[in-house]
Amino acid sequence: MLATEKLEAENLIQKLPDESTFEDIQYHLYVAEKLKNARQQIKDRKIHSQSEVEKRLDKWIMK
Repeated sequence: MLATEKLEAENLIQKLPDESTFEDIQYHLYVAEKLKNARQQIKDRKIHSQSEVEKRLDKWIMK
């Protein structure tokens, strides 16, 4: 799996403009990781609907 992630990082970096800074590269790698994690959570059904989140928040918010 690590080799796949390394390849994904290399491909992402190759697509960035030549004038990209280390900060630009770090940001794009960060976003790619967050998206990958989000997709996995969706796949694993570890997400909550808007209505479920609102119900949970209602318990914390005093009205």
